[in-house]
Amino acid sequence: MAHTHSRSQSPESVTKKLKTSHISANPSSSSDPTTQFANHLFDHNTTAKLHAGYIANEPFKYAVVEKLFQDDLLKNVKDECLSELSFTEKETDIYKVNQTGDLASLNYLTESQISFLPSLLTLRDALYSEKFRTFLQTVTGCGPLSGKKQDMSVNSYTKGCHLLNHDDVIGTRRVSYILYMPLPHYTLWQKDWGGALELYPVKEGADGQSEPEAMPSKIIPPSWNQFIFFEVQPGRSFHSVEEVVVGGEGEDGRNRLSISGWFHAAQEGEDGYVAESVPETKSSREQLASTSTIFTPYPEIPEAPHPDNTLSNEYIGFLSEFLNPVYLQPRTMETLSSRFAAESSLELHSFLAHPLAEALQPRLREVDNRDGLGLDRAGRIPLHTAGSEGAWAVRGPPHKWRYCVLNPPRADAPVEAVSPRAAHASSDEILRSLQNELFPSPAFRAWLAAVSRLLPLSYAAEARRFRPGLDYTLATSEDKDVRLDVVLGLTPGVAEKANGSSNGKVSLSSALDDVRGWQAAEWGGWECYMAPHNEEDDPAVYRSDSNKFKPNGSSNDHASSSNGNGSAANGGEIPSSADMDQEMDQDEEDDSTLLTVQPGFNRLLLVLRDERVMRFVKYVSAAADGSRWDVCGEYEVGMVDDDDDEES
Repeated sequence: MAHTHSRSQSPESVTKKLKTSHISANPSSSSDPTTQFANHLFDHNTTAKLHAGYIANEPFKYAVVEKLFQDDLLKNVKDECLSELSFTEKETDIYKVNQTGDLASLNYLTESQISFLPSLLTLRDALYSEKFRTFLQTVTGCGPLSGKKQDMSVNSYTKGCHLLNHDDVIGTRRVSYILYMPLPHYTLWQKDWGGALELYPVKEGADGQSEPEAMPSKIIPPSWNQFIFFEVQPGRSFHSVEEVVVGGEGEDGRNRLSISGWFHAAQEGEDGYVAESVPETKSSREQLASTSTIFTPYPEIPEAPHPDNTLSNEYIGFLSEFLNPVYLQPRTMETLSSRFAAESSLELHSFLAHPLAEALQPRLREVDNRDGLGLDRAGRIPLHTAGSEGAWAVRGPPHKWRYCVLNPPRADAPVEAVSPRAAHASSDEILRSLQNELFPSPAFRAWLAAVSRLLPLSYAAEARRFRPGLDYTLATSEDKDVRLDVVLGLTPGVAEKANGSSNGKVSLSSALDDVRGWQAAEWGGWECYMAPHNEEDDPAVYRSDSNKFKPNGSSNDHASSSNGNGSAANGGEIPSSADMDQEMDQDEEDDSTLLTVQPGFNRLLLVLRDERVMRFVKYVSAAADGSRWDVCGEYEVGMVDDDDDEES
């Protein structure tokens, strides 16, 4: 949910008058802005030094000005931002941030309104002045920049705020920049508070396009009056903002406050205007439009199952080692089939057989503790290498997704048949058994056919580990094909952690902890399905926050969930009156959200995903007490022709 916090004591909030246009009705003042900037900024030696550093910097060209403006001016700007501007919490698959309106629209305010923001107006006009644009051109060699197309806002990163990997390529953006005003301004911002700018090297992907490496090679913490800028380059200028892990209610006001935006290429009618050409390299936004999963077709033998056929004794015997026996009962399967036909989704609780679940849950906690991803981390951002050694490896590219997957076994490793599966020595081997034995098996294929009344034609399955403070998937879709998504959630809940045992006894206080963690959407990690976007929209800005107060439910009747007994899955919280006080555009957000499901342990989610429906796993916050675990399967499916029992 997006909350709007009005901080102005003036008769009318200034930002309510801001327009959405980026074209300034009153281009920057022609008066000399030099006195507003730090001393000697425009000296030849300073410019030459910045240019040399810009050319040499890696992983791509960027420059850092440690002090951009006169300190008094920036302090006044900071005070005006906090007292006179309204910040709206915005959250999508790719970011969470508190943001003002577009400051280019200050030109539309009346004289009485602008009188509340004199320093902010001075700073904006200085930034977009011809003097400073020429300075940027000299340092970067970026070519002519527009003075009339201004694009900037004030961003407040408090606890939990973040911005994931992207390259900033949209429209005529030419230079990205950020000016830091971290609070309190007299305190040096500490590295372990988060909020650093992360820059990524690139490599050539399988499709020949440039893509970022899974881990950043340059990390720049914010500091007061620091200005960072770089030329926007498709498939090159990949960057992100680390989650801020301090601040918020009850703390000392620490806040990664900044002014950020873009300088655009010269517009039509301005000196140096050149019509934009289509770049050969796709931007991160274009690469996000779809993803391609590599499927493995089922062998011809055994023959494809028919949804009307009951499971054979052989299949039941195999599945009994994995599944809760209630889900193998014909009556239960018929009930599930009817629900799935009506709603296109199911959520089945306690899906795994009890011995398997009982063996797996405590071991997953042990793995997190061993890898420095458990409670001892105290909510801090872990190292990018955490949890990526031994059996696990990081999977990217991070402009689409980042999470850990199981390494394939060594070629010389002995093959051991372990029965029962719960007797495996480690959680890694149990997960590998689910990934390699259960999900691709003919028996599970037959079970899926019976429940979904669809015929799985091919499959892809992987065990996934989403580490707190690091991992996510961004919204992608398939343009042509319908998919059956099958996700076995294996994320231990807070309640089980509180009493330190797996005896099933949960105290009231620990149950409340669980509601405040994953189930209250405070830690991210939820699986979200979104309606197809308009062609002109940016697929990176899907709203994921509209269902924060529907932890296990859906936003409409199309994608509701079941616990296998014909009733809606429990765990939904009733929002408070404050939560119900939403902006009008919240209704539009709800319309686009088809289904949101919070992480949980031993829950199977089945979703029939139509073509162009967007899907993502929200970034897992550093506040989480451990990783988000699952086994994710995708199945290409066909319909069964009841007339001649052939697939259509």
